[in-house]
Amino acid sequence: MISVQTGDFDTGAEYAALRASGSGTGAIATFTGLVRDSGDLSGVTGLFLEHYPGMTEAVIQGLIDEASRRWDVRDARVIHRVGRLALSDQIVFVGVCSAHRGDAFAACSFIMDALKTSAPFWKKEMTSDGEHWVEQKASDRERTQAWSSD
Repeated sequence: MISVQTGDFDTGAEYAALRASGSGTGAIATFTGLVRDSGDLSGVTGLFLEHYPGMTEAVIQGLIDEASRRWDVRDARVIHRVGRLALSDQIVFVGVCSAHRGDAFAACSFIMDALKTSAPFWKKEMTSDGEHWVEQKASDRERTQAWSSD
């Protein structure tokens, strides 16, 4: 399940959906990202996110497909919010279930790392001094690149 949405999400409901994936599921790994008060600059008061509709979902599906080729993925769920977000708002959820914890952890980490560099999202930070578009970080590119050697 993939959703790009403005509204919040319920991590408990997402976990329950993964847990219902079948009796072969032995592990669930999840990641939930939140809006924090620092990023490129300090004093962040909120974010604004845009995306490329249709292409964003296709890229995310490709990441899930790649994770499923590499690891035993029974089910995966990715939710990413767009629009205006306040401090501490949930921004992204990635959940993966598998028969074993190693596959669930690896697939969840891979999807989140690749999501940061591959999916067409644009993030603007709001601060007390104004707003600015966030550039992709070298550390995010390095984390994504590290998966290509696996």
